[in-house]
Amino acid sequence: MRIFVSLFLIASLFGCRAQSQVKQTDVVSQTQLPSASPKLVVGIVVDQMRYDYLTRFGDKFTSGGFKRMMNDGFNCKNNHYNYVPTYTGPGHASVYTGTTPKYHGIIANYWYDKHEGTRVYCAGDSDVNPIGTRSDAGKMSPHRMKTTTIGDENKLFTQSRGKTIGISIKDRGAILPAGHSADAAYWFVGDDEGAFVTSSFYMDALPNWVSNFNASGVNEGYLKTWNTLYDIDTYTESGPDLNAFEGGFDGKDTATFPYDLKSLSTHNGGYEIIKSTPYGNSILADFAIAALEGEALGQDDNTDVFTISFSSPDYVGHNFGVNSKEVQDTYLRLDQDIERLLNAFDEKVGVGNYTVFLTADHAAVNVPAYLQSLKIPSGYFDNKAFKKQVKDFLVTRFAASDLLENISNNQIFLNHKRLNALGLDLATVQEALVDEIIHYENIDKAYTAKSMQKASYTVGIESLIQNGYNHKRSGDVIYVFDPAVISYSKTGSTHGSSLNYDTHVPLLFYGQGIKKGSSLKKTSITDIAPTLSSLLGINFPSAATGQPLEFVLE
Repeated sequence: MRIFVSLFLIASLFGCRAQSQVKQTDVVSQTQLPSASPKLVVGIVVDQMRYDYLTRFGDKFTSGGFKRMMNDGFNCKNNHYNYVPTYTGPGHASVYTGTTPKYHGIIANYWYDKHEGTRVYCAGDSDVNPIGTRSDAGKMSPHRMKTTTIGDENKLFTQSRGKTIGISIKDRGAILPAGHSADAAYWFVGDDEGAFVTSSFYMDALPNWVSNFNASGVNEGYLKTWNTLYDIDTYTESGPDLNAFEGGFDGKDTATFPYDLKSLSTHNGGYEIIKSTPYGNSILADFAIAALEGEALGQDDNTDVFTISFSSPDYVGHNFGVNSKEVQDTYLRLDQDIERLLNAFDEKVGVGNYTVFLTADHAAVNVPAYLQSLKIPSGYFDNKAFKKQVKDFLVTRFAASDLLENISNNQIFLNHKRLNALGLDLATVQEALVDEIIHYENIDKAYTAKSMQKASYTVGIESLIQNGYNHKRSGDVIYVFDPAVISYSKTGSTHGSSLNYDTHVPLLFYGQGIKKGSSLKKTSITDIAPTLSSLLGINFPSAATGQPLEFVLE
């Protein structure tokens, strides 16, 4: 009996100590673990960033910018757009809605509205007023985007306690990612203003922190000399500084370093010139850090969503081309701005309390004139001549001069009212056009709208076209250029195709809830929103077609 009691007391004592130790361990673990959901989700979109910029310029990046995200986060190395056209508006909408233009409706930056009979802008809204600017550059909203975004779903989930803020140099880069229910979207107006602005869709007046930023003189400080960050002779990953494939700035005879931006601004739209330099990225990084404090982002247990779009790489790429010293310098400087942002998130939100993804809205083709110098098939498409050919064909074939309504974004729009009046069958005219234009120079493929509506494509370019085709908004015939053929000037780069040089973009995840690693598994841009939604435990955006990337999440 004494032995039994002794054993019972020993066991009880041991159990109490063990239970006490477990409770103490649990308390320690809970204090070390971050909150269940990140306090802040940050989406970074770099306008016109090819995946190979990470590898081409990687040796010259710092350890705290792109490399920090690649080494300490997850790198999806084979990430692509799964639709065309690969433009800025559709790209930003697709990243944050998790679907394609087929559903979210942003089929281009500008498109022909066949119901209104006019050209419309993806973010334009005549029903709102500009705030912080005297120009129509402030008359913008997301009203043409049909579906919800990550930010919208987070708003619904948190009963609007979680904030959503979108910022960019371009209006569409701020507005479309932030979604319909955003607390604010801010974008940069150049000319003689040099200020971040918004519209009455969001508010009636700029908050004090934005007004103070605009009045601080920060923007004026970037009207300075743009020279290379490092010795230009070390920029061996890009072509010669003086070549025949770059545009440059008005008022300077050659597109070569250095650029006196203060002097050149008088010939290039005042503050507008900053957009076409890496300092546009730096201004946005400055503004993002000010927004962290001004909007109190990531300061409570309700997840906030912060969308940041760096537009200047697109302006630089369009002007100077993929292989330019200017593009290389832009990315070396952007790397430092990314480092500044990550350090600010560490300081103001806390290490382990935020999650970041970084991607691009599209990539870009090498300047075709440069490719031609290397005997790589490429070329230029004459839109004016093409329009005349199409119009002449319709007159000859159908004896009517007003069947063609519009040609834009590689789409032909027919005059449906006129077709009906003449008793012409729409499908017959569409098919006749396809059979005609497929024989034109630099046209590689052509499809009717009827085929996009009736067929179900799962692979190849046909699938990408169908994902970009919106029944209500797209045209009657869609055509595709030969590889590396563009409708653009013979200097600088552009984008828009379904080929790898336009679709292959970075996708980096970093921070709370993200594994360390990399994968060559093919991923789609539409997978980002479902992945972040899964991390947050919220609904997918309303029309999301992508899939969560489970291998990215812890």
